[in-house]
Amino acid sequence: MAQPPNLYPALLRQELSVRNAAYATSRKLPHAFSYGNPPVVVYEPLSSGNGHGNFLDASYRAILERPEWKWRLEKVHTHAVRSLPKRERVWKELDSCMSSDALLMNVFCHPGILENRPLRSFLGIDASARPEFGFRARVPLLGGGTDRTEVDMKLGKLLVESKLTETDFQTGKAGIVERYRDLQVAFDTRALPQTNGCYASYQLIRNVLAAHALDLNFCVLLDARRPDLSKTWGGIMLCVRGSALGTRCKVLTWQELCEMLPAKLQHFLDVKYGIVPPGGMPSTLEDSNR
Repeated sequence: MAQPPNLYPALLRQELSVRNAAYATSRKLPHAFSYGNPPVVVYEPLSSGNGHGNFLDASYRAILERPEWKWRLEKVHTHAVRSLPKRERVWKELDSCMSSDALLMNVFCHPGILENRPLRSFLGIDASARPEFGFRARVPLLGGGTDRTEVDMKLGKLLVESKLTETDFQTGKAGIVERYRDLQVAFDTRALPQTNGCYASYQLIRNVLAAHALDLNFCVLLDARRPDLSKTWGGIMLCVRGSALGTRCKVLTWQELCEMLPAKLQHFLDVKYGIVPPGGMPSTLEDSNR
């Protein structure tokens, strides 16, 4: 029996496309549309150099002031050649309205965000925590080597994997996943979902292994409109061995996080992404024109 199509990412991409088209047009922000359906809105930096349509002004200025954050803006959009109109400037991944990395930086680069004690308590971090984006966890491999892939963010003792419209958590060939030194220690590998010689949810497996190896906590940050991703995460958690590691891993939604954020940032997330605190009603698409 054929697997029914997963409509959740498509529905969210459709909503973000409409919201951002209205947002960019009403604010006269430099932008373009991808050739896909629905078209993805991609933003360009303002001519002044002090702003960017995909970022809240305060967050963007903070990013520009920190070289260790600013470099992240330069990551080239891998599908630009075939999906985006040509520009003199090369399109970047964080130009896209669908970018979960841009959403992550909008929130955690916002000035004073981590001075919020309830937010720190909510995330389980202390006052010294500072965001590190594209963190190289160097997860141990068999034979003494380490993994070279990145975790979206390290925040003190917390590793974060950020998701928005991504279809899934990627797959990894068995030969790649089984090279991790602690795979058998951290997981019941017989229970991990596999298809055609590949492990499902490779990113989750790798990040749980990173938390295990580095004695850190791990959080998946996803949208409440993506119950499919939440269900997938739950399935992987059932395969984790031992309560000690399991209790260091959790899932949070952008909507839950939004409740702890300052009003201006909440408004930005509402109008541009439709993200509001639990129980709240997102602004209508007509409101995003204001």
